[in-house]
This record gives sequence, structure tokens and C-alpha cells, in this order.
Amino acid sequence: MTAKSPDAALATNLADGEWHRLHPASPLLRGGLALLAILGIVIANLRERLVELFIPVFAPDLGDEFDQEFSRWQGDWANDPIGGIVMNGLVGWVLLGIAVVIIGIVFGFWLSWRMHTFRITSEAVEVRSGILFRSHRSARLDRIQGINIARPLFARIFGAAKLDVSVAGQSGNVQLSYLGSALADGLRADILRLASGARAAKAGADAPAAAVAPGSPEAAADAAAAATSPEGPGADAEARGRVGELVNRRVGEFLAPELDPDLAPPESVVHIPLGRVIGSTALGGAMIWMLVLVGVLAVGVATRTWWVLFSFIPALIGLVSYVWSRITRSLRYSIAGTPDGVRIGHGLLSTANQTLPPGRVHAVEATQWLLWRPFGWWSVRINIAGQSLSASNEAAQRTVVLPVGTADDVRRVLDLLLPGAAEALGDSLTAGLVGRGADGGFEPAPRRAAWLHPFSWRRIGWLERGGVAAIRRGVLLRGLALVPLARLQSVAVQRGPLRRMLRLATLRLHTVAGPVTPTLPAVDERAADAAFDAVARESIERAAADTTHHWGAVRG
Repeated sequence: MTAKSPDAALATNLADGEWHRLHPASPLLRGGLALLAILGIVIANLRERLVELFIPVFAPDLGDEFDQEFSRWQGDWANDPIGGIVMNGLVGWVLLGIAVVIIGIVFGFWLSWRMHTFRITSEAVEVRSGILFRSHRSARLDRIQGINIARPLFARIFGAAKLDVSVAGQSGNVQLSYLGSALADGLRADILRLASGARAAKAGADAPAAAVAPGSPEAAADAAAAATSPEGPGADAEARGRVGELVNRRVGEFLAPELDPDLAPPESVVHIPLGRVIGSTALGGAMIWMLVLVGVLAVGVATRTWWVLFSFIPALIGLVSYVWSRITRSLRYSIAGTPDGVRIGHGLLSTANQTLPPGRVHAVEATQWLLWRPFGWWSVRINIAGQSLSASNEAAQRTVVLPVGTADDVRRVLDLLLPGAAEALGDSLTAGLVGRGADGGFEPAPRRAAWLHPFSWRRIGWLERGGVAAIRRGVLLRGLALVPLARLQSVAVQRGPLRRMLRLATLRLHTVAGPVTPTLPAVDERAADAAFDAVARESIERAAADTTHHWGAVRG
């Protein structure tokens, strides 16, 4: 009898097909921002009372004058609700109302937690939620495109994380927010293992029960029971030890890397130095727009055109926020291959990581902005089902798998996303990044394409090798798009009136929606027809032989 592979064992006790609940603090973490907003509104409405408290301390000479002015509107409900409550003897009723509201909020949070359940079966991830209006969402395991774990700063204080299951199709993602931080990592491994095609059962019918995972609701219940147990001689010391252990665990979670170094060899990980992050951001297009906005605001102030401030300051604030998010997203960045796919992590205070299972990447594009060219910096984006530029900002950011890196970093990332592609392309990969004309065996655009693309026609070219189609284009923004033919949706050749006159055509490779648009803008019409036939035939053969979507079928 052969021993069962350790990969077949489930990491948690939650992928058993039964319904489970989320982290007990989930309602607070989901509604925490709303509570902070309400608190801010209350504080804003009571700002006069706060001023009244600090005026005698910081400006005692204005005390009498302030009291006289304050007495004019003290009894007005609109100006001073607290004064109106006190003067009308409604303090008791207001306190009772506040107590009822607090009890209602706590009860609503508890009921929301009770009614929000999930289960993981061998076929799907299912979530049921809602109090008055119930919803039931299901994500099929064979449609999973990736699993993302986000740890916002507020959630990290509670040791919680949000697990987002991305599936093919728009707005089809399923979220588990929130789970215990360690539990989220284990559950991700379970879901990926089930999705890979290894339908491994748990240890056995007579095996001991699975251990309670840290951060789970069961663990929270055990901790509460331990806290209410009768005190013994060493109860105080034991309680202090538990508190110290909890603090140490939280600190460890804050400092721990998003990518577990035990899951991948160190040489496969790409790291981004801080200087490169700052330099690439300073030389990016956003900084150019920021300088333009600052110049416009300076001219507006100098000419006393005050409407300019109200028109452009919000845009400047939004741009600064974008630049800051770009910098923080690149901090502590890591990417590496794991047994269940490519793991990408990033973030400083609020962290996130995503896992892309094999066979889920439909297109890859390496781009180089003009000001990055002297430093040899590149950025890499991908197309995966369920995430596009029309999605939320968070989902769109997940399509950027390498914010900034060198050509060697691009090659390593390509080896992770499309195994074997870099080796199949060989020297043609370098020619695709920086070459022109027929360099590297690319099919170039004819000279007559200069009538339509006078500056970039020498960069235009395409190549198909080893089941990967490569499209090269761009001058100000260099780009090399790679499409694995096994996941190609369709191919099209287009000829407009001008292109027919010039005997040119446009070749378009259709993939799932995303930031990468693999389009060859101009090529000889005969070469376009030959490429159409070759790509159509090759894509069918490659798709029939592709088994990467069952990457774990040999396990278990």
C-alpha cells in the first residue's frame, strides 16, 4: 500500500463541505469605516462645544467675550444640540437612546455574523449572507482564476484577512471577509488543491479530528472559554502569558513577508529596491501631470484667479493619492513560483498577495516608458479572466505583476507566468524588447507602413514560436505582448480603406478582457493571411494538448 502524498492533506478543517462562519470581528471590520464616518459627523456637529472647552485654556483673555457670544445661540437646537438637550431636561432620554442604538448595532453585528456562512466542497466555494435579503453566491472550482488575500491595516490589528476568490466572468468573484490571518493562508491552499484536480479526501473516517486553526471562530470560542474558566493559583501569570503571546504574534504578522520563503527557492524571487521604486515613480507619467497641475495652481495664485484653486486642487489631491499608492504597493514586493501557482505579494502597512494558478494567464505584456529607457526599467501586466481595467481599482491593480524591473527581471517573471516561453523565444525575447526590423526573426512591417505609423513602423513586428505569439510595437512606450496560443480566444485580420490601398492589414489576437491588447497595427496583407492560418491551426492543437488547468491531478 502506497503512502498518501502529504500534498493531499488539507491544511484546515474548513474544506469539509460543511457550513462555517467567518471571523467574529468581521461585521466590525466591514462596517468600521461607516462607524468612523458617523463619529466624524458627530464630532463636526459638536465642534463649537470642543472650541468652548479649549478657549479658556489657550486664550483666557477671550473668555468673557466668547461667553457673551456663546450665550446668544446656546439654546438654539441647530447651533448647539447639547445645550438644547440640557436646557430641556432630556439628558436621560438621550442617554437611553444612545444605549438602545449601541445595543442595536451590537445585535445587528452579531446577527450579521450568524447569517454569513460559507462552505468549501469538491466542486465550488459557496457563500450565504444577508439578514432581510438573503443571497447565495457560488464559485466553481474549475473556473477559479486566482485567489487574493488582502490584509488592511485595521484588519491586521485583529489578526484578520480578506480572501477573494476570482472566477472567470465579470463581477463573479466570491469574498470571504474576514478570516483569521493564518486560517486564510491555509484555506487558500485547500481551495487551490481542490481546484487543481486532486479531489483528495481527508485523512480517514477514524482519524482524529482536525486541529482548530488559529484565528478561526472555533479558536476564538476556545479563547473565550479559557478566559472565563475558574481562576487557579497561576491564572494571572497565565493570562499575562497569553496576552504577551498575542502581542508577539501580531508583531510577527506585521513584520512577516507576504511570500513565505519556505514555499519557493530564493533565486526565483524578484525584489524591487526602494531607490528603483522612487526613481520610476518620479520619472513616470503621473509625476509629469503633477508638475503641470502645480504650475497651473502657481499661475492661478500669482494672477489671483481663485477659481483655479477650486478646480485643480481636487485633481492634485487625487494624483498625489495615486502616486503614493503606487509607491506603497511596490514596497516589500515579491513574486515567486509555488506548487500551486505564482504568488505575488506587496504592501507595507496594508498588505496583499495573490496566487495565480497555472494555465490562468491569457496574455503578458512588458512595457517601457520613454523616461525609463536609460535605466532599462520595464513593467509587466497580464490578462486573466475576471479582472480588467473596467473593474475596481483594486482588481485592476492586480493585473500589474511587476511594477518596475530590469530586463532580467522580466525574463524571470515570464518564466513563472508562461513556463518555457522565454526558453522557446531565446534571443528573440531581447529583440522583442529593444529590437526593430527583422531582428530576432520577427516579421517586420513593410516600409509603406510609415504612411500610417511614421515613427514606430520600424518597431512593429510579430513572431510565433513554441506555442507563443509575440507582438512588438511602440516608440514612446515600447511594448512586447506575448499570448500563449493554448488560451487564445480567436484571431482576426482587418483591412480598412487606407490599408487596402497600401496592401496592409491589422492582425488582432483576441484574449479575455484586460489591459493587454495584442494587436499588430500594420503588416503586409499576405503575411497577415499566412499568420491568420498558422495561428488558428496552432491554437487548436495547443488547446487540445493543454493540461495546465489540472496542475495537481498527479497529486493525491
